[in-house]
Amino acid sequence: MKHSLLLATLLLPLLSFCQSSQQLKIEAVERQRFTAMTTKDTSLLRNLLADDLTYLHSNGILENKAQHLANIGTGKMVYKTMEPSEMKVRINGRTAIVNGQVHVTGFLGEKPFDIQLRYTDVYFKQKGKWRLAAWQSLKLEDKK
Repeated sequence: MKHSLLLATLLLPLLSFCQSSQQLKIEAVERQRFTAMTTKDTSLLRNLLADDLTYLHSNGILENKAQHLANIGTGKMVYKTMEPSEMKVRINGRTAIVNGQVHVTGFLGEKPFDIQLRYTDVYFKQKGKWRLAAWQSLKLEDKK
């Protein structure tokens, strides 16, 4: 019993560190994806998105992977900035759930937008890489 308690005491910080490094990895992928969206780097985005992606925008528009890449690549949807202010990552095996808040500016067609979003997204680890499988966001009310 004493050995089990000692072993648990020694391993707990190690397990905590492993979880933290995985969380940091997901946060890095999330930021990389935001950057790819603002720079129209559809090549990088293609590698960061799962083939069965569902991307639900705060205005109700639902896109699959091909539609999402096409809308960014053609300029139908232009992301000027994506600045996260909050990000909480939970990992369970090969699935990661991110809850966050991000300030987004850009254009939908000719119409500019400047919005604060609260979002939930889901990443799956596929072939050793984390890929976004689902995004859903909600526009926060202006505090003016």
